[in-house]
Parts: sequence; structure tokens; C-alpha cells
Amino acid sequence: MNPSTPTDSPRSISRQILALAVPALGALIAEPLFLMADSAIVGHLGVQELAGAALGTTVLQTAVGLMIFLAYATTPAVARAIGAGNLPKAMAAGRDGMWFAVVLGIVLSSLGYFTAEGLVSMMGGQGATAEFAVDYIHYSLPGLTAMLLVLAATGVLRGMQDTKTPLVVATAGFGLNIVLNFSLVYGANMSVAGAALGTSIAQWIMAAVYLWMILPRIRQQGISMAPSWSGFISTGQVGSWLMLRNLSMRAALLLTVIVATNSGTQTLAAHQLVFTIFSFLAFALDALAIAAQAMIGQELGRGDAARVRKLTGIMSRWGIYFGIATGALLLATSWVFPMIFTPDEQIRQLTTVGLWILALSQPLCGLVFVLDGVLIGAGDARYLGLVGVVNLVLYAPMLWAVQAFASDAHSSILWIWVAFAIGYMAARGVTLSLRAKSTAWMRLGS
Repeated sequence: MNPSTPTDSPRSISRQILALAVPALGALIAEPLFLMADSAIVGHLGVQELAGAALGTTVLQTAVGLMIFLAYATTPAVARAIGAGNLPKAMAAGRDGMWFAVVLGIVLSSLGYFTAEGLVSMMGGQGATAEFAVDYIHYSLPGLTAMLLVLAATGVLRGMQDTKTPLVVATAGFGLNIVLNFSLVYGANMSVAGAALGTSIAQWIMAAVYLWMILPRIRQQGISMAPSWSGFISTGQVGSWLMLRNLSMRAALLLTVIVATNSGTQTLAAHQLVFTIFSFLAFALDALAIAAQAMIGQELGRGDAARVRKLTGIMSRWGIYFGIATGALLLATSWVFPMIFTPDEQIRQLTTVGLWILALSQPLCGLVFVLDGVLIGAGDARYLGLVGVVNLVLYAPMLWAVQAFASDAHSSILWIWVAFAIGYMAARGVTLSLRAKSTAWMRLGS
């Protein structure tokens, strides 16, 4: 769709949401598939190799997860400038975001090389398992800069309302990753290091494809390839608030796992299975959030406050409706998933209880994800960072109550998911809804 000629009919808006969200969903799944491919290939080497790869991927996932702000900061900056009809500014924002990713990647790679052994030890890695984990991290680090560059470049294209290209690149990269990993692990006998090196090579090829696509667009606008100091600072400021948001959310997840762990092995096992389903559903909701980021950013840049309100309302309803649909489906199949994951009858029963609560919370989760995307698209990063801490503070007493008063595994899993999927999400929903109803986040123009 041409950003200068928006269409106001609900059907056209719905088509635009789908056109952005569906490809975004495919691209979002790509990174977990990279790690799943590593696990599948390494898993046939042995238990210690698989355990070492698991520790290594956890470290990489944490780093990349915290750096996701590179996409979330770049998307609204590019979208807002395009909405205002200022393509040179849009390309400059994308350029600065990618340079920021490169510098950050080099710094983190250097730190990771020297701290890998300590990180693995802190996570409980010992003996051969620790050696394999360190190998995985060391051979993954050459690709870390490329991973971050891919995030920033993906943000540039999302800001241009192009989510199809990242899907194509991610799909091709996933296929290449499997071939490289298999060849290096078994053909070159590199063991766990081969899986990590294969992923690094695949990530750099993906990054090269993005650069090949984006750099000519930057040159066409007649702007320098060198980063601007002001753009660098702007990306860092927005990114720091979004990182605070990410940290608060990860802290909430960590506290939840701690409570589940203290409640016993059965509760922890069931919690992990329910969380796996939650994470899968979150990809679909995140795709809607990405559509919201791109569309809201462009409309704010265009200066159309009425259309921003209309889009926010439509996408919020989409989130709720999608949550109702997935919740109903999950409720109807809540007895099936536990049978797929475990033969233990007790774990199945506990998992089903958690899935019931997750199913009931899906409409709320849908609204939360969409409003989060709306405010990210508006560049309201400071509010999201600060309110993330507030939500965490509100959530902690809920978990304390579960820890203190839950008497058995059934009550523990029930109240853990009531606290997380309803309590924590409700706190996020209220704080996001209050902000969305105000005008403080609607800064119009480029």
C-alpha cells in the first residue's frame, strides 16, 4: 500500500493488518527454528553435547532477546519519517540503527569471549558439558554482530511496511543453517562447535542480503553512509528504555520459574509445558504487534490523529478477537497437548489446569500485545520502560502469595498461572490501556 494514500474502510485496514502480520509471524518463528535445528542435529551426538548446546543457546537467546530493541527502535523511526514523506530521514534512521547494531555486536562479542566460562559456570555447567557450552558460545560469537544487524535491518523493512522480505530471508537462512550445521557437525567432525559456526555463517549471509537491499536505498537518498552522532544517541536513548522494558518482563518470567521450582519438580515440569504453549501463542500475538508498530508509526508521521485512533481501536479488537479464538481452541484441546509432551499422568493433569487458565487469559493477552505494539510504534519507549518496572513491582506480591499459601502441586500450578496470565497481564493491560486512551503518546509529525 502506498503510505501517502491510506484507505479508511475497515475491510481495507483488515487486509493491511493481515498483509503485515502473516509474513511477520513466519519471520518471528525463524530464530527459534535456528536453535531447534541446532538442538536436533547436536542431540544425536550425545547427552553431554546436547546439554552443553542447551546452556550455550540459553546465553545467546538471552543476549539476542535483550537486544530485540534494535528492531523495535528502528521500526517506528523509519515508519514515522516515511509517513511524513521524508524518505532521506527514514533511510538515515535505518542507517543509524544498523550502525548501532554493529557497534553493540562487536562490544558484546568481545565481552562474551572472555566471560563465556564464567557464565557457563554460573549456570551450573560442569565437566564436559561446560566445555561444550563454552565451545558453542565461542563459535556463535562471530555471528552475534550479524544477528543484531539482521534485527536492525528487519526493523527498517518493517518501518517501510515490508514484512514479506524478512520472511523470505529468514526462511532461506533457516534452510541454509540446517545444511551448514549438518555438514560442519558430521562432515567436518566439529561437534557442538560446528552447529554454532554454521549458524554464525548463516546469520552473516542473511545480514549481507539485507545490506545488499538497504544500502542502495540509502545512497539513492543522497545521504552519507557514516552514522550521525545525533541518530546514534537517539537510537541508544529509545533502546535503553526498551531494554528496561525487556528486562522487567524477563525478570517476571524468572521469578515465575523460581516459584514453580520451589513448588516442586512436578509443578516446574507442568509450568514449563504450559509456558511452551504460551510462547507459541505469543508469536502470533507479536505478529499483530509488529503490524501495529508499522501502521501507527506511519500515521503519526503523516499527522493523522483521527486515523491513529481508528487504527488503534481496530487492532485492539483484532487482538481481543484473536485471543477469544485461540482461547476457545486451547480450552477445547487442553487435554491433548499434555499427552503429546509427557506420559506422566500427574504432569498431564497439572498441565491441563495451567492450560485452562492460559485459555481464559488469551483475550487479555491479545489486547496487551497489540497495545504494546501501538505504543512502540509511537516511540513511547520511556513510558513502556518505566511502566514495565511498575508492573513487575505489582506482580511480585502475587507470586509471594502463591509461594506462601499454595499447599500442593495442583494449587501451585493453578495460582502461578492465575498470577501470571491474569494478574501480571491485567497489570500490563491496565497501564497500557490508560496510556492508549490519553494523548500523551500521540506525537504527530516526523
